Amino acid sequence: MSAFIAAQDRALLEHHGLASFEALWALKLEAVDEPNTERGGWSSVYRLELGDAAFYLKRQSNHLTRTLRHPFGEPTFAREFRNIQRYTTLGIPALQAAFFAERKLPGEQRAVLLTRALDGWQDLDTWLPSWPALAEARRVAILKACGELARRLHQAGQMHGCFYPKHIFLRETPVGFDAQLIDLEKTRPLLFGERDRIKDLEPLLRRANVWGAADIQILLAAYLGPDADLERWSARVGARRRNKESR
Repeated sequence: MSAFIAAQDRALLEHHGLASFEALWALKLEAVDEPNTERGGWSSVYRLELGDAAFYLKRQSNHLTRTLRHPFGEPTFAREFRNIQRYTTLGIPALQAAFFAERKLPGEQRAVLLTRALDGWQDLDTWLPSWPALAEARRVAILKACGELARRLHQAGQMHGCFYPKHIFLRETPVGFDAQLIDLEKTRPLLFGERDRIKDLEPLLRRANVWGAADIQILLAAYLGPDADLERWSARVGARRRNKESR
């Protein structure tokens, strides 16, 4: 079976003898967290450093998602890899794949996904505990970066599905912050317009519970652009948030 290898990473992987499914599957590494066994199989993540380059190697066995197109299941990494490629095509800032391949064995489906490490970036969750102590300019820059990221996502016709602080990665620049997304497994097209947009945004605002009303206004203004009806959007997002919190 053929494998995807990113052009910019091929020479490095070949130099280290890691440009194949078999080599990456057999590589001895220590997992960065406990294996995910929610779907009956297992899925694990490892950090891989090759000289100055760093990656995250993800391997899974029988960790499947079932859809109408794949009623018997396919590796969840296969779906995530397709979404990574879609984000790249659509110009949505997100993690980048270096390698992907899958193998079907008797009674087992395996998959390997290698992504470039986001060294130098921090997830939004890391910034939130110290939020009140941050300078106002940094808070505003972070809120604008998150709002602009959501705008690019939705303008491209995509819904992330897990738009949480831990999935938004930020990097400070001389003029503000860059932002990008990880964990694209649940991405799907925006099917229901404003309803899906609010459904995507609300979990971020609920989980970033240190943000006050003024913070949310800044984020929504960056998301919606000038001349937007901020009051109506705030009301709709707030209503969904209250509904979720009351359950």
